[in-house]
Amino acid sequence: MDLDDLHIFRCVVREGGVTRAASLLNRVPSNVTTRIKQFEERLGVPLFRREGRSLVLTEAGRTLLGHAEKLLQLADLAERELRGGGVRGVLRLGSIESAAGARLPPVLSAFHAHHPDVTIELQTGTTRAMLRQLERHEVEAAFVSEPFEHGPVSSMPAFDEELVLIAAEGTAEAGPERARTVVAFPHGCSYRQRLFAWLAEAGRSPERILEMSSYHAIVACVAAGTGAAIVPAAVLDHAVLATAVARHPLPDHLRLSRTHLVWSGEASPPLRSLMTLLEPEARARRS
Repeated sequence: MDLDDLHIFRCVVREGGVTRAASLLNRVPSNVTTRIKQFEERLGVPLFRREGRSLVLTEAGRTLLGHAEKLLQLADLAERELRGGGVRGVLRLGSIESAAGARLPPVLSAFHAHHPDVTIELQTGTTRAMLRQLERHEVEAAFVSEPFEHGPVSSMPAFDEELVLIAAEGTAEAGPERARTVVAFPHGCSYRQRLFAWLAEAGRSPERILEMSSYHAIVACVAAGTGAAIVPAAVLDHAVLATAVARHPLPDHLRLSRTHLVWSGEASPPLRSLMTLLEPEARARRS
């Protein structure tokens, strides 16, 4: 396969359309459209289908995207090694919100100081969403929390989190009976799974679930007396309304959660460099 065709194809996918891809590639849109059509004709399968004004990958397109990411990454790696230069390129990472907000900033700052020629692209979401993006090769690696399905991926421990239950200020004590309304991230959040497991142990289930897309919103809803939630203590320490909620310890078997870095295939030089920065964290846990 022509690497240029793969590069154009991937650019159209990432930019969400021909026009933005053409601008990034410094080409006219008609040229990009022609190259995609010629590529499809050569492969004998459609790579995109049009839905309204959007281009959506076909099943064949999704399959090709995974191979394209690997081939282009390998080509980039070969060029860097032959040129003998330092670590450079783009490192696309996924992360759960808690790690992105409380744990990654000092790590990424140190990474940038050591490797200024590497651009980091960070996407956030639930553990399930990050694993799905990893499977689709939309990210090279992701920070996810326990529990999660390991599947055909490699992993290394990254951070340990202490989880706490938060309820409205003034709540003297909190147990499963306080979680009649649960404030949580959408399905796929590992911390949400822990809260539901705790309720199930007590023979309870929430009467209502209020789904939020950020920890700031979760803490704000709990502070307003809407319900209860499980959050990492480190995230709560940085939250604007941290003093407006009551935090309560969880049972020992639910209190600690480990965040892992997961990836598939061979790690690129930028990713290996990031792993090196995470190793002191692992050593600190063992000591």
